[in-house]
Amino acid sequence: MPNKKELGLAVVGCGVVGRIRATLAKDFPGIGWIGLSDMNERVGQDLKDDIDADYFTTDFRKLIVRPEVDAVIVATSTWGHVEPTLASVDAGHMLLIEKPLATDARESAEVLEAIQKAGVDAVVGYTQRFRRRFLVVKERIKTGQIGDVTAAVTRAFMNRMAPTGEVRLTQDRRYLTPMVVSGTHSLDMCLWLMGDAAKPVSIYARSTEKVMSELGTKDATFGVFTMEDGTIWSMNICWALPKEWPGAVYGLEIGIVGTKGVIDIEDTHRDVILASELPQGPAYNPDGLTIDVIRNVDFLTSFPPGDMYGGELWGPMREETNSWFQRIYNGKSTPHATAAEGHRNLLLTMAMDLSAKRGMELELPIDPVELMAGLEA
Repeated sequence: MPNKKELGLAVVGCGVVGRIRATLAKDFPGIGWIGLSDMNERVGQDLKDDIDADYFTTDFRKLIVRPEVDAVIVATSTWGHVEPTLASVDAGHMLLIEKPLATDARESAEVLEAIQKAGVDAVVGYTQRFRRRFLVVKERIKTGQIGDVTAAVTRAFMNRMAPTGEVRLTQDRRYLTPMVVSGTHSLDMCLWLMGDAAKPVSIYARSTEKVMSELGTKDATFGVFTMEDGTIWSMNICWALPKEWPGAVYGLEIGIVGTKGVIDIEDTHRDVILASELPQGPAYNPDGLTIDVIRNVDFLTSFPPGDMYGGELWGPMREETNSWFQRIYNGKSTPHATAAEGHRNLLLTMAMDLSAKRGMELELPIDPVELMAGLEA
């Protein structure tokens, strides 16, 4: 086999996810150069020192235009993906973008158009696609084991630690809702499992905000989608459970009924429980976040990226990241979410928010401009 050129990787955002992915990049033999960028110089320099990266700057633009760069990971805060993504597309780089593409549907459409026009390979970080249980379910549905899907239900439960961490760095929290930030993972999963036949044509949703309103966001959003073929799908998320709730981050249940069978997924992580006199720290612990509760019980394996062993992360984010390295280095086909799927997911989560705001059913698909006008009204 002829020697391949080692790739240069830029990681924009050195927080929890950026650190995980950059650390994995250090060990991938096809990556020969790593550059980092973060607005927080201390956070970025710490990561540079820890993985012996080649370059650090607080200006992502300086990083992206470096001649060594072939591919970019965009791992900034939820609301900060647009500018580094567009700059990377302009430079022609391959991309792994944390979800969502944007928190404004119009900007998301702009990003998708730029990606498609440039023809760059860009995927979106939906880590749960790389878990064994969901991959096997996807294969069984794809090969017709339950026939044609007729109904589906999705329920996600989260405690308040994740939204508390999510909203801490911005005062503009209008679109940092349960669906846009976290429900999008379970929404993507269910749509991915159901396959190409899952084409929503309407959504009716309701929300509540009795607990999380003090942080400028909602408690929960429940909705019912109707598909083009008449399939119905209930999609529900609540991220306002008490901080003491043992699920470190995500507890998920999915049921999919078909004409020839059913698949029922219990993913609440209550099968491995730790109870201790010692406090259990938060799985999601970004720099500068203080969790003001003591948790003595933990549902192990409920942190979506994975779990630590021997100082390294093991689990779906490791699988996802290393699979992406194989994708960009060896051209391997992978189950990553495409940019088009990422944009679709944002539109659907925001459509749920708009339906809840109006208290009425919305027809789908909905134009991004119309969608944002409704949310901003």
